[in-house]
Amino acid sequence: MKIVHLVASELKRLTASSMARLALVALMLVPVLYAGLYLWANNDPYGNLKDVPVALVVEDTGSTLDGKAVNYGDEVRDQLLKDASVGWQVTTAADAEQGVRDGKFDFILTLGPDFSSALTSASGNAPEQAVVKLTTNDTNSFLATTIAGQVAEKVRASITERVGKEAALTLLNGFATVRTNLGQAVDGATQLADGSTTAAAGALALAQGSGSANIGALQLNDGLQQLQAGSADLPAQAAALNDGAQQVAAGNAELSTEATQVASAVQDAVDQVPQARADIVALLDQTDLTAEQKAAILAQLDQVGTEIDKGNAQVQDANAKIGELATGSAALAAGTQQLADNAPTLANGIASAASGASELSSGITQIAQGSADLSNGLNALNGGADTLRDGLADGLADVPDQTADQREAAAQTISDPVALDTSAVTKASNYGAGMAPFFISLAAWIGIYALFLIVKPLSRRALTALKKPLTVTTAGWLTPAILGALQMTAVFGIITLALGYQVEHGWGMFGFMVLTSATFATIILALNILLGSVGQFLGLVLMVLQLVTAGGTFPWQTLPGPLQVLHNILPMSHAVDGIRQLMYGGNLDLAAGDATALLCWLLGALLVSFLGARRMTRHRTLRDLRPSLIG
Repeated sequence: MKIVHLVASELKRLTASSMARLALVALMLVPVLYAGLYLWANNDPYGNLKDVPVALVVEDTGSTLDGKAVNYGDEVRDQLLKDASVGWQVTTAADAEQGVRDGKFDFILTLGPDFSSALTSASGNAPEQAVVKLTTNDTNSFLATTIAGQVAEKVRASITERVGKEAALTLLNGFATVRTNLGQAVDGATQLADGSTTAAAGALALAQGSGSANIGALQLNDGLQQLQAGSADLPAQAAALNDGAQQVAAGNAELSTEATQVASAVQDAVDQVPQARADIVALLDQTDLTAEQKAAILAQLDQVGTEIDKGNAQVQDANAKIGELATGSAALAAGTQQLADNAPTLANGIASAASGASELSSGITQIAQGSADLSNGLNALNGGADTLRDGLADGLADVPDQTADQREAAAQTISDPVALDTSAVTKASNYGAGMAPFFISLAAWIGIYALFLIVKPLSRRALTALKKPLTVTTAGWLTPAILGALQMTAVFGIITLALGYQVEHGWGMFGFMVLTSATFATIILALNILLGSVGQFLGLVLMVLQLVTAGGTFPWQTLPGPLQVLHNILPMSHAVDGIRQLMYGGNLDLAAGDATALLCWLLGALLVSFLGARRMTRHRTLRDLRPSLIG
């Protein structure tokens, strides 16, 4: 409970009198006023550009385009006044020049006398660029000059789109007329090509057919000539063949008869083998031979019988084959007799066919030559007609076939070919919301820094009496940490309620803001314990350094190298990034990393503060006994 008592004692001291309470309230309101008023003043500057005074000078004398009078300067003036993106005021060149010097106008946009004539010069032989003149004065506002450049670029892009659309539409209308005339030419060429194609196809079919017929006739003639030459000796050869076949048939018939007799004799011998074996057995029984000797004799006898059976089977098989041979040779002799009888008639027919094929081949050759010449001529005609038709068709295909509405749309696309499609992973609602994380972090530091003007870092009486540096250090930190949490509560209310900024992770952002304030309180506490008033001054220097390196306005990557290193180290950089992630609905892992970095700073500063307090409990220096200039 000693920590609670020490904190309560410090809070009681800070509210002991009316002036003390007034000072505490005033210092507590510092971060609220700083963050609230700045963000309110810069809540949506780009939404109020319509109040920025801008002089518009139009001196355009006009020009003619396709026989019609045009004045693009007046058209641009009317469009700008209608859009009212800034506070346009139409005036003369002299008044505008004086007004931008006196601060009446932030900048001047001038369209000169030859503005229209330059825009229409593209249709002639001496094209030139039209000029939009921008006059600025940085003494009015440097950011106003930046805005002027953006406005002038938008005006230039708008004019370019308008003039480009008209030029493209004129060109596309001309193409439409050319396409109509070219289509008629394609139709005529197509009819010519179709007729020549039909004729060429017929001639080609005739040439191919006669060529194929000619080849067939030549092959037929050659084959018949060869057949005639080969069949001249056919009758004599067929007669000789028949004589040989008749002799073979007679010989085979005689051989078959003899083989049948042999087979019959062998079969009779085989049939007598069983009776002969029985007789031998009877004779053996009459002898004095033993049973084993009789069995051995009979085994030899049975082996001879087996071999006789095998020989008989082979003889019978040979006899059957000789019979088949005799039958086949007789049939062959009958066939050769028919061949010999008809061979003279066949040879005479082949000779007649060969003579006719020779005459046919000669006639078809003449037809094939004539049809080939016709096909070549028609192919040449067809090729020329196809080339004409294809060339005209290709030209027609290259010219877009568009309706009036399509040509209007195409002209619009040509004049403005690229659209910008933007998307955002996270998005701040307006400029003020975009700057809020930076100014919340800065307000947290300023609020804690201001509190240490009246809050005592450590109670020297408690150090002397208790001899517990950890307790005294914790109490010395808790007092500004609690007051800082109240400051962050008020700032969070201003952000969400008064200004109405959208916060994706409300409780997470509030807790992170309290952590940020508590971390800053620990750092300034450590500086005061170690260095006293000098440490308080270093807290101001450290604030300025973090204001530069936190990356709250421009990306931190644009900083010089040494400052980029400090950006990754100093706590306010992590505070700004963490609040951004939680406020806009970004990456919670990154927010957790930033919270971890702040905790490291908090614990490190607490350790330094404890070591300083412990030193003071053991021995004091003259600086410790000297009253502080602040607090």
